[in-house]
Amino acid sequence: MKTIKGPGVFLAQFISDDAPFNSLESICKWAKSLGFVGVQIPTLDPRFIDLQKAAESKTYADEIKGVVNSCGLEITELSTHLQGQLVAVNPAFDQPFDAFAPAHLQNNPKARQEWAVQQMKYAATASKNLGLNAHATFSGSLLWHMWHPWPQRADGLVDMAFTELAKRWTPILDHFDKEGVDVCYEIHPGEDLFDGVTYEMFLEKVNNHPRACLLYDPSHFVLQQLDYIQYIDHYHERIKAFHVKDAEFNATGKQGTFGGYQSWANRAGRYRSPGDGQVDFKKIFSKLTQYDYSGWAVMEWECCIKHPEDGAREGAVFIKDNIIRVTEKAFDDFASGASNDDINRKILGI
Repeated sequence: MKTIKGPGVFLAQFISDDAPFNSLESICKWAKSLGFVGVQIPTLDPRFIDLQKAAESKTYADEIKGVVNSCGLEITELSTHLQGQLVAVNPAFDQPFDAFAPAHLQNNPKARQEWAVQQMKYAATASKNLGLNAHATFSGSLLWHMWHPWPQRADGLVDMAFTELAKRWTPILDHFDKEGVDVCYEIHPGEDLFDGVTYEMFLEKVNNHPRACLLYDPSHFVLQQLDYIQYIDHYHERIKAFHVKDAEFNATGKQGTFGGYQSWANRAGRYRSPGDGQVDFKKIFSKLTQYDYSGWAVMEWECCIKHPEDGAREGAVFIKDNIIRVTEKAFDDFASGASNDDINRKILGI
């Protein structure tokens, strides 16, 4: 067994125009001051990383790594959640998702998608240049608007959607394979990969590609009422990244999983700071440790109540306290005796 690395923090929710959240060095110093030892870096803000440059220049990648290391931190993974989303966008969502793309590509879905694919390939090479072996992203979605359909879905629609999704992702996965980096899909509402079954459907379409891996985030499963502990039993061999994000589900006589179009604070299912929700992280850390998960535990702060800086300060301690330093011996070693074939035969009476 291996000891999980951490605590790490995903920087996306903390970036702003105000110090110390407006540059890579200053935000890393802030994270270190709270007790974090790793940072997961989003890749659309050039104040923190120029993704293309990190892919094309090992010298620049070393400089980025050097800034992080000089603050006493490591890079856990890069993130292309927003670019990955744009690999597959149903036209019904063109308008809202245009905001994820550069201005000159907006209102041009074909060019936007081509840009997203290239971004993913840059991310693979940049990750290699930074010495990383896992990458966090979204799958995008062609079918999400049909997840609970009325009228019913046409025959063959789901198969066609997953065939197309696999067609778009296979060249990307191949490039990640070439660079020796795992693609870790965050299984998430709004993506075509939103639970275990949809992940398996995709995996079949990409011929069980070795790089089509998982970012495990239990909060999304609480909102779906999916067994997030059993999920680890099913998919532990593919889990290569881990977001520590909490959630709670409080059904009422008026509201359930669909949320009634309410704000996050007023939904039955809502995200909370680590330790404030219903996720059993003791079981999760035990399961992941049992299955030899060797990656990072990274806090993703999303809470509709608590201030983010308080969530970050508490989150660093929460993760540190849940990481299990693995034992190097069995608890009953003190009672062990000598053993050889002759003794074993006597014990068995043979």
